[in-house]
Amino acid sequence: QVQLVESGGGLVQPGGSLRLSCACTGFIFSSYVMTWYRQAPGKERERELVATITSDGGSTNYAASVKGRFTISRDNGKKTVYLQMNSLKPEDTAVYYCNARYFVSNLWGKGTLVTVSS
Repeated sequence: QVQLVESGGGLVQPGGSLRLSCACTGFIFSSYVMTWYRQAPGKERERELVATITSDGGSTNYAASVKGRFTISRDNGKKTVYLQMNSLKPEDTAVYYCNARYFVSNLWGKGTLVTVSS
């Protein structure tokens, strides 16, 4: 059974940190490019790419809005991808989704809510 389960979201004050995790089962995790997306409140039709990591973890890419603050990483042994988020801002408030992609296979988790507010 294919599953991508995000965790680690919550309420944090501006300037704070959170670490998101996405635990994966049911597919060959080490073959997939992993990406974190986010969808802000009121923007149901807009899902923004946050960060991507290649299957071997050798290359990463970030949206300009998070570069220098967020770090994506993966553990192929644990079949988990992470997103370390530092210096959080109110505009980072969103539901964060984990995505796995390999050729035509495109898999999604159900998301975890991150709220940045004082």
